[in-house]
Amino acid sequence: MTSMAASAHLPLEQPQPPPGLRERKKIKTRMAIRRAAYRLIAEQGYEATTVEQIAAAAEVSPSTVFRYFPAKEDIVLTDEYDPVLVSLLRARPVDEPPLESLRLILTEVVAAALENEPEEMRQRARLLLEAPAVRARMTETMTGTSQLLARPIADRAGRDPDDLEVRVFTAAVMGALRETLFHWAERGLDDDPVALVDRALDVLKGGLRLQRG
Repeated sequence: MTSMAASAHLPLEQPQPPPGLRERKKIKTRMAIRRAAYRLIAEQGYEATTVEQIAAAAEVSPSTVFRYFPAKEDIVLTDEYDPVLVSLLRARPVDEPPLESLRLILTEVVAAALENEPEEMRQRARLLLEAPAVRARMTETMTGTSQLLARPIADRAGRDPDDLEVRVFTAAVMGALRETLFHWAERGLDDDPVALVDRALDVLKGGLRLQRG
């Protein structure tokens, strides 16, 4: 999922096995690269920050950076949440409406990110406005997240993941999340993003209500 925060701790409903040594090393390297990138971008701007500079600051080689993040945009967008989202979604009650399941999960993700890495979350949101490449890449990554969520949603609905209704539903939820992040950034990051996500999903649930003067 586009990224909220790589190291935020979600309130999982069931205990998860701890990662092995190799996976912990990978996570540590990814976090070092991300932190170096955020620090450099804050100091000199996104466009002026190169992968070579990020690699040097993280004390890894440029090839290592590209092994973890295929593009510079992925450093600020990629997170570890997609498999967690799928796991949490599958753990929800089977008779719970899919939109309500996703509402609970996504608001937990946003709340955890805001609590654990608030400045990185805000910096990422600002980059969505300032860096067209980041904005374009975000659309791609959210498409991937939508496709991952389609399987558990389809299983619950007794449909195929490629059914039009499933694709439209998951894409609409991810689109609502994307527009919420834009709205939050455009208005100076002053609002509560958890409340904004909840409000956005209300639109999907009830449609657009007309305001009459």
